[in-house]
Amino acid sequence: PMLGLQRGPFATEPPFSFTYGDQPFAELLKKWQLERTSRKLDDRRTERTLSYTDPESGLIVRCVAVEYHDFPTVEWTVYLKNSGTADTPILKDIRALDVRLRRGPACEFSLHHHRGDSCTPDSYEPLTTTLAPGDEERFAPVGGRPTNGAWPYFNVQWSGEGVIAAIGWPGQWAASFTRDTGVGLHVRGGQELTHFKLQPGEEVRTPLVVLQFYQGNHVRAQNVWRRWMLAHNLPRPGGKLPPPMFTSCSGGFFPGLKCNESDELRFIDTLTKEGVKLDYWWMDAGWYPCEAWPTVGDWQVDRARFPQGLRAISDHAHSKGAKLILWFEPERVSPGTWLYENHPEWLLGQDGAQKLLNLGNPEARAWLTDHVDKLISEEGVDLYRQDFNIDPLAYWRSSDPPDRQGITEIRHVEGYLAYWDELRRRHPGMLIDSCASGGRRNDLETMRRAVPLLRSDYQSFQGDPSYAAGNQGHLYGLSSWLPYFGTGVYYNDDRLLYNTRSHMGPAFAMCADVRREDVDWTKFRRVTDQWRKMSPYYLGDFYPLTPHSLAEDVWIAW
Repeated sequence: PMLGLQRGPFATEPPFSFTYGDQPFAELLKKWQLERTSRKLDDRRTERTLSYTDPESGLIVRCVAVEYHDFPTVEWTVYLKNSGTADTPILKDIRALDVRLRRGPACEFSLHHHRGDSCTPDSYEPLTTTLAPGDEERFAPVGGRPTNGAWPYFNVQWSGEGVIAAIGWPGQWAASFTRDTGVGLHVRGGQELTHFKLQPGEEVRTPLVVLQFYQGNHVRAQNVWRRWMLAHNLPRPGGKLPPPMFTSCSGGFFPGLKCNESDELRFIDTLTKEGVKLDYWWMDAGWYPCEAWPTVGDWQVDRARFPQGLRAISDHAHSKGAKLILWFEPERVSPGTWLYENHPEWLLGQDGAQKLLNLGNPEARAWLTDHVDKLISEEGVDLYRQDFNIDPLAYWRSSDPPDRQGITEIRHVEGYLAYWDELRRRHPGMLIDSCASGGRRNDLETMRRAVPLLRSDYQSFQGDPSYAAGNQGHLYGLSSWLPYFGTGVYYNDDRLLYNTRSHMGPAFAMCADVRREDVDWTKFRRVTDQWRKMSPYYLGDFYPLTPHSLAEDVWIAW
């Protein structure tokens, strides 16, 4: 039963909260009109909706929940709409998740949580915190990217049972776990800052919330979660789960990442000649006009370096049995670029500095959608890779007046998700990569549309084996939550097998500078062949066999 209540989902107490005109929602409930509806989505899911209407202001609060019949899981998203003719009173402290859990007298709550990605060896490190009476633990990411330093997935365990809670919000979320002095735990989460009025006809949404209940230990629970992710969340381009993939790339071998057509073709030909089977050829930053990294904002193919466009590369890759990955970073806009100079009304930020393309602006999003769609079609792109190397929070918050705090963030999040949904609609067989300075944008809403092919930027660009332990830890920690992710390693003869095995995962990239004469292709094939043999098992259950450790003199196993 949801939330430990014996009355079924949403029977009496909504699992969310907010303040409306300085009054808690819980106090307004008895005065507002309530309507319940339900419909069967399919054999495995039922949608139930609660709609609360304020007869005075016309505010409609709609909670759309989905119950899963094949997993002990419920999720919901709250929508708030002003159906009146005047601005609403201030809505603030909106908590998409607000529930109370109770335990038995013979145990204590254990909170299992993870670090987010910070491009460090301890990214994704699993942690356990015992919540004693009076304790409070609070979590929030850094700078507006949802998994930048924090991780919006939690597992609360008590005697023989527990609940997994996840917040799906590609923005600045916050969560708190507060123990009372008895046997209760107050769990709250949502967008970190909300303090706004709604204009007539205006509607906003809150973060997605998922609760998954379990009995037994938390490792078993994480495997149920992994199976739910595979069954109901992982993108299915062409109607199928993405298989494990092996990729390679020329990125990192050229000054300023400025690749060119002849070298791209040479890399593909050499790998093919040496018997290395590619699933995808990966083209990263620098294919557009740019002086050097990180100039972005001109999303046209640089014809000086690619006279036939990128179609020459994609066609060549296709002829070798591989597909093409292409890197974009549309939200960050550099001074002097086409976007910066021609559409300042689409950008957030101060003149003379990098700006943020406002995906909450319908005109900006429509242009971006059509422009990228055209590039994907004309250049033969098979996998759209979107990076995000800028913290958006300051741009969002500085754009909002005091009575509209949180609105720009909401509109950007809505626009970001709508942009990806439209690209996927136009290209139903295409997979999307969620890279954001590595793994800074891997919340659940994003993971329903994309996979992280680069779980962290903590990778050995020169094949340095000192990165091995950290990458072992990354796989160990991240596997509890995401069944599909990737990383890459660069060829180096120094401890080659140990280093590459430490980086392997469901999606695996191994790169070598084919212009060098000292590449040992026999060894290269050996490690890639090992990955091929292991790759089918990465989507199975995951069991940690030792505690997490980054020490070089301590075993880690799974």
